[in-house]
Amino acid sequence: MPRPSPVRVGYVVKRYPRYSETFVVNEVLAHEAAGLAVEIFSLRPPSDAYFQDQIARVRAPVTYLPSDGVKAADFWAALEAAAELPGFAAGLAAARGEDAVAVHQAARLGLLARKRGVTHLHAHFATSATTVARLAAAFGGLTYTFTAHAKDIFHDSVRPDDLGRKLRDAAGVVTVSDFNRDHLRAAYGRDAARVTRVYNGLDLAGFPYRSPDDRPPRVVAVGRLVEKKGFGDLIDACALLAGRGRRFACQVIGGGEQEAELRERVKRLNLHDSVELLGPRPQSEVIRAVQGAAVLAAPCVVGSDGNRDGLPTVLLEAMALGTPCVATDVTGIPEVLRDGGTGLMVPQNDPPALADALERLFDDAALRVRLAGAARALVEAEFEVHRNAAQVRALFGARRPEAAPELQEVA
Repeated sequence: MPRPSPVRVGYVVKRYPRYSETFVVNEVLAHEAAGLAVEIFSLRPPSDAYFQDQIARVRAPVTYLPSDGVKAADFWAALEAAAELPGFAAGLAAARGEDAVAVHQAARLGLLARKRGVTHLHAHFATSATTVARLAAAFGGLTYTFTAHAKDIFHDSVRPDDLGRKLRDAAGVVTVSDFNRDHLRAAYGRDAARVTRVYNGLDLAGFPYRSPDDRPPRVVAVGRLVEKKGFGDLIDACALLAGRGRRFACQVIGGGEQEAELRERVKRLNLHDSVELLGPRPQSEVIRAVQGAAVLAAPCVVGSDGNRDGLPTVLLEAMALGTPCVATDVTGIPEVLRDGGTGLMVPQNDPPALADALERLFDDAALRVRLAGAARALVEAEFEVHRNAAQVRALFGARRPEAAPELQEVA
């Protein structure tokens, strides 16, 4: 049994649980397996119809901070109660210009953290969750860290002054790819000097490898139905394959704002016999679908609003399971999908190149086996969740330095 840690960490997230954020659950489970006491604080209730199967294994209690229907009296009562906290004055100064709901949630979180013995806060995504964690840490005299992913770095709505002070005030910052880390250091200079790259980890026991030597011509894609996933390009690639007389199947798993548009695209291109939009599915069903496919496609693009994927977790899951992958050269993807080595790379927004890569993997079993074996070896070497979570955990006892040190690297 692991020895319990004297550190008690509060994980701060926008919604918990969330179907698309398997990485949060994986990380919490790895911390708990190492003996770390964790509590989860969610800014909003869940809104998804399906959740990851491993949610049931999480022991951490979940507290939902008040969000809707907060009255002025509630706000002032929270601030009056927070006045007893050791960092109340500093918290008020840090809260200048922030949204009132975030300040209210932060005051409540600061009080709860002190009451429950939480010694450190860690937020996922550098947006609202980190806003609340930063203010709560100031109110409660605590430290905080956060993990930056993709939208919270690249989207047009990101305010550089806001992200800069979050980087500056944090005891440590994690991001999920070398691409992200290098971008933050270039854009934010000394404020980002302590940003370290830690890949999202997988519990490989839940992703057994199966050789792809005998797979039907089926492609699967998994993710939210949003622009940055590039699923419109995948449907167009399927139309090209159908035009070549290919017999194949394509399954797209997930829900989102582009669902109606994508369904209309399938109808317009007369692909109803070969392309299915299955909606969200439990992770156990996703694993079975990926294991049964000849290819996983991740045709990610940089969205018109600057949004993009950091490093899709489903790509790592498919690589672990033994399903060959085709993806685009967006953000951190080339760090794991090496063209001709651990998968096939195509340019973004290029349905003909995507169609060619899919067809190549449908037809070449030896290529599938070679790519899948190398991909599994890479995942085992760099994405094992317990090792990667330990790298994140090493930041939880850190104190915020007065001045940023020399650049350092977490391998």
